Amino acid sequence: MIIGKLVSLSSPRLVATLAALYFVLIAAAGVPVTALPGSTWVALKPLPNQGSSAVFALAVDPSNDQVVIAGNSQGTLLRSADGGSTWSSVHTGRPGLTAIAFSPYSGGLVIAGTRGGGAIASSDDGATWKAVSGLDGRTVHAFGFSLTVMAAGTDRGVYLSQDGFAWTQSGLSAHNIGALAVAAIHTPVKLIAGSDASASGGSVPLFVSADAGVTWSLLTPAISGTVIVKLAAGPLPPKGTVRPLVAGTNAGLFQSADNGATFTPLSGGDLLPTVDYTQVAFVTTHYNRYYVASDGGGSGLGGLWRTTDGGNTFATLAPPASSISALAVSNEESPILYVATFRPADHVAALWAFRDTGGAPVGPVVTPTPVVSGVRTSPSGGSGSGLLSALRSSQAPYVGLGLAALIVIGLAVVANFRGSRR
Repeated sequence: MIIGKLVSLSSPRLVATLAALYFVLIAAAGVPVTALPGSTWVALKPLPNQGSSAVFALAVDPSNDQVVIAGNSQGTLLRSADGGSTWSSVHTGRPGLTAIAFSPYSGGLVIAGTRGGGAIASSDDGATWKAVSGLDGRTVHAFGFSLTVMAAGTDRGVYLSQDGFAWTQSGLSAHNIGALAVAAIHTPVKLIAGSDASASGGSVPLFVSADAGVTWSLLTPAISGTVIVKLAAGPLPPKGTVRPLVAGTNAGLFQSADNGATFTPLSGGDLLPTVDYTQVAFVTTHYNRYYVASDGGGSGLGGLWRTTDGGNTFATLAPPASSISALAVSNEESPILYVATFRPADHVAALWAFRDTGGAPVGPVVTPTPVVSGVRTSPSGGSGSGLLSALRSSQAPYVGLGLAALIVIGLAVVANFRGSRR
């Protein structure tokens, strides 16, 4: 009877109410990522046994935006084949995961680096894994791919591989290479590597190889900071010959149009905050469209931003938490962003999905932590402690959205019963 009366009424108010209810119920139910509403943050289920362990490595298959690999600081690799709706453990027993990367040129190949335990690789989209040779004992920070060779940045220089499973050292062995990018994917392959050791004159050292790692030259561009944390090379501009290069340091974000010889600052002023930038990801074939993220370095100024004009302007995507610990971007015009966040105040780790359709970001209400808000909580076991515990958990967005759905349903029923009596 109630449903019949609601359906029979077609007032604009009812239509708007039911539309709002639709989106609330979708978010509250944990909608599959394939049906993500545009530009809306959706909380994913926590990883099995995640607890307060932060996720520092994420990767999404470039040919299938539903296949996602996550690695946590405890050394566990987890895989999802349905966009984060469900997860399964696919490898354990290694030190903390530092980097995960799918090869864009070898279907099914994915490699994961560890902290002091070398790397492991998979040839079946991350379903099964085995140890690689040649990287034993290395801390692996980053991977880069060309059409003919792949590279790894480690605590003892750069290593190269033809298949991802057998690796050999290829220079810069005295340097800790924390960032790596491929500036030319065709032969001759050009590699750019960033280190954390101070160069002469106080510049952050950057190295370039124009022969796939056989020889290296030192660059000392004017970049602030002491560590190059992230390097990413975008697609070639139309009629261009040099790929845009974006570098994130512990003190800002910079961009180069000449293979790293000179850089333009993108942070500071009215553009972006001057913090560490740990994530950079370009979108498909767009040389001027990419995402950057920061964990804030404990400053509270972290976040996630998008540019569509090559870094001239940036727009925040308003993530549910400001400290971004990992980012993966799918390979589509309207990509899915898989984002890991970590709240240092209460060690809450969470995973999110966001389909970027270019609209203003919409997100769930996230309850502030007691440390941040200064709200006094009930003693353990006291009145309301169960609800407060739920609100503090990683499921807080689901709890809030569920309550919102109930309120909307109640208001819709009351409003339409009143309308039917007139």
